[in-house]
Amino acid sequence: MSSLPVEAVIQFAGDDMFIGTSPSGHSFAIDTKGDRKSAPTPMELLLVSVAACTAADVISIQQKKRQDVTEYRVKVTGSRAEDHPRKYETFHVHHIVHGRGVSESAVARAIELSDTKYCSVSATVRPTAAITTSFEIIDAGAEEGR
Repeated sequence: MSSLPVEAVIQFAGDDMFIGTSPSGHSFAIDTKGDRKSAPTPMELLLVSVAACTAADVISIQQKKRQDVTEYRVKVTGSRAEDHPRKYETFHVHHIVHGRGVSESAVARAIELSDTKYCSVSATVRPTAAITTSFEIIDAGAEEGR
């Protein structure tokens, strides 16, 4: 059984600019003239969406496992096809976890759960793009000792 549909709205604002409004009512600029760099492009937003979705999963799982995470970042790199429609063919998701005594196996398991079970953005793009992941843990205790 599927859920009720959600709706986003895109309003043309002129000069290759659009205003996007999310289903929750948040508006933001979108620039389709990529060389101008005045707002994210739709493809840049897709990279951010992949990162945000998995980040939300991983940090939630780390908190439930009572891992002492003091800082957390996700970097996503995407490679696009040369020919139109120039879709993303690959994504590499790199998790950077700072903390005290953070378990390598806990981070690996959280990433695996996000990748295989929870991240709906990754599940949406996975049929047409390969997704790889990696992570690093930076011990906050070692950083403080410098």
